[in-house]
Amino acid sequence: MDKVFIGIIPARYGSTRLEGKPLLDICGKTMIQRVYEQAIEVLDDVFVATDDERIKKAVEDFGGKAIMTAETHTTGTNRCLEAAQKIKFEFGIDFDVILNIQGDEPLLDIGQVKDLMNCYKDETPEMATLVIPVSDPQDLSNQSEVFVTLDIYGNALYFSRAVIPYLRDVPKEDWVKSHTFYKHLGMYAYTLDALKRFSSLAQSPLEKLEGLEQNRWLENGYNIKVGVTRFESIPVDTQEDLDRVIKIIMEKE
Repeated sequence: MDKVFIGIIPARYGSTRLEGKPLLDICGKTMIQRVYEQAIEVLDDVFVATDDERIKKAVEDFGGKAIMTAETHTTGTNRCLEAAQKIKFEFGIDFDVILNIQGDEPLLDIGQVKDLMNCYKDETPEMATLVIPVSDPQDLSNQSEVFVTLDIYGNALYFSRAVIPYLRDVPKEDWVKSHTFYKHLGMYAYTLDALKRFSSLAQSPLEKLEGLEQNRWLENGYNIKVGVTRFESIPVDTQEDLDRVIKIIMEKE
């Protein structure tokens, strides 16, 4: 039997740098609408999980599905869990895998979504995520990037804001030519049981040090399956990011 995949897009109105980010207009559509419309192309169902009635109304106005969640969530993961439980136990919608999709990536490529879904083609990992090979040496100096090392089975060994691995005997200018480095893309997939377990775990030491919650799962001895994609993404965190995305979309449309 084919697996059923649903997408959940956590969305908050408040933002330290771009207030009302999900509802920002990008060439005639809100940011959240652009993400939603891409995700629904390949997933069985998609829901926006929010704590703001304005976002809920905006999603329903374009024909999307939205779920109200608590205002107390400190992470998108916890908001995703509440929404997933409502979808299953209140709405009676059954599914096998949840994709947690970033709501601030209006250029989301359906190829990314498919690559993450492919992690479940021949198995059912409890958790999976995406990486992209580093092609530009400048990325190794970008402090906003998160790097990942993998084991021989395609599972994550560690996520770090430092460049990993360190190539001891290679000049830094030659690192990208000498080794395939991977940077993390912030899309996850989980089974509901894994998402519940993850959310119940206490913050781990390396999670706190790096500020990367996925390390909590690894520190507790669990695996994260890693899919490799060639599709880049552009998160919108600043006005400069937004201007860049608008320019790209205007050129496309």
